[in-house]
Amino acid sequence: MRKLIFLCTVLISLQVTAQMNDAEKYASVITGTNLQKHLTIIASDNFEGRETGTEGQRKAAAYIESQFKNMGLKSVPALNGYQQYYPLFQDSLVTAEFKLNGKDAVFGKDFIAPLNTNETGKFKGKKIVFVGYGIDDEKYSDYKDIKVKGKVVVFFLGEPKADGKFIISGSATRASEWSFPGLTKKLAAAAAKGAIGALVINPNQEVFNQRTVDNGKKTGVYFPRAAATTGKTINYALLSHAFAKSIVGDFFNFDSYLKSAKASELLQIHSVETGIKTSFVFNKYRTTINASNVVGVIEGTDKKDEYVFLTGHYDHLGIGKQDGKIYYGADDDGSGTCAVIQMAEAFSKAAAEGHRPRRTIVFMTVSGEEKGLWGSEYYSDHPFFPLDKTSVDLNTDMVGRIDTERKTGDTMNYVYVIGHDKISSDLPKINEAANNNYTRLTLDYKFDDPNDPNRIYFRSDHYNFARKGVPILFFYDGMLKADYHKPTDTVDKITWDLYEKRVRMIFHTAWLMANRDEMLKRDTPLNMGTR
Repeated sequence: MRKLIFLCTVLISLQVTAQMNDAEKYASVITGTNLQKHLTIIASDNFEGRETGTEGQRKAAAYIESQFKNMGLKSVPALNGYQQYYPLFQDSLVTAEFKLNGKDAVFGKDFIAPLNTNETGKFKGKKIVFVGYGIDDEKYSDYKDIKVKGKVVVFFLGEPKADGKFIISGSATRASEWSFPGLTKKLAAAAAKGAIGALVINPNQEVFNQRTVDNGKKTGVYFPRAAATTGKTINYALLSHAFAKSIVGDFFNFDSYLKSAKASELLQIHSVETGIKTSFVFNKYRTTINASNVVGVIEGTDKKDEYVFLTGHYDHLGIGKQDGKIYYGADDDGSGTCAVIQMAEAFSKAAAEGHRPRRTIVFMTVSGEEKGLWGSEYYSDHPFFPLDKTSVDLNTDMVGRIDTERKTGDTMNYVYVIGHDKISSDLPKINEAANNNYTRLTLDYKFDDPNDPNRIYFRSDHYNFARKGVPILFFYDGMLKADYHKPTDTVDKITWDLYEKRVRMIFHTAWLMANRDEMLKRDTPLNMGTR
């Protein structure tokens, strides 16, 4: 019996050693030289800074797709190709007319009608109802005992505090989603209550400056968030303070309410309803532009219906509107993009030589990150693989340089790891094991502090997996104050040896997660407030 146990132990040890040797063999595909080859192209003049929705972004997408094809990665059948396209809009104003008791209000002075949150349409109302902050939540509602069906509602942006904390989020500093995305949610709540239109007051915007007025006539490119394109909503006009006061000032002390709204104080809402008649007509012209996430897949073996995602964003800031300079984004996030490409190459070589992963590995470079995590948000709302079968997302965003603020002795041998203590207790065990066995970097968890003022956990594409309950790790090199979001984030600043080491560590972590017996468990509540 002892001999049998000994032989089994030896056999398991040999199998583990063989797996480690295999992983190390294919990790060697990832080199500073190979990373530099790709990054020199991604962060070149030819791609013009890769701003989402531009030709430069589309050139970068085509390059990444060509790499995935050449490696033999599969496309996603549901996409009919290697790119998941999502729409971006650009709107131009045709007509915006607002009348109060038959009298025309002045666009740009009395009101504006933001293009990206209004749709072509009109409303006519015989009554206006004041509904405080316009919130309807189980923890707090401005609609209690107030009927708004068939009427026009008036409300302030923002949300109230009680005892120094926001009532809904329970935080002293972080508001809830009634503040962000806020307006969209409030319009949907009003629509659900039967309101036909809304008049909105921003407590911190007394008048409209020229830039605001110009934006009210033509937008930049923007992403139509799911909340704005699904479900019922209503049109609205944003009012100047003077014009708002002329509407409701006879019914309550507007200046007092405005002061309270600025301070996020509770508003003593009475059922203020006026017989003022309103008429709102809005027309716009919309241009649709497609952006994309680029996706390649290595199908797994016995666990092919479970998924490990490796992500990075390939977009950056494009060409500066004021200075005309190219913002190259070599580290942000050319480094993460090329890391994904190189890891795909390593896993592809392993698969070709008979070492296919047990789980399906999805290599996805997303766009729209710099604009507000657009591409990853679109994927998480329109997933082509089940999120409940997605074991983990390993997101790489800026891993090629050294944090200029880091003053410790391990400056040349560290990486920041974000998310290790959230959603899954398996995350640090696997990541630390991979690092201890192969790369021995210092894994710095400082940005996982719930009081991190930078809110790094919410600022890259892994967040859109996390908000859906998928375990994530985010690998990052630091704030880079000297070159962050500047034209000087260039290829010549990359620290190639450290960049190579970091990417190999991520590869080893992915290898373990793709080949273990179980998916990562989801056993640690995510409690970080709202984004």
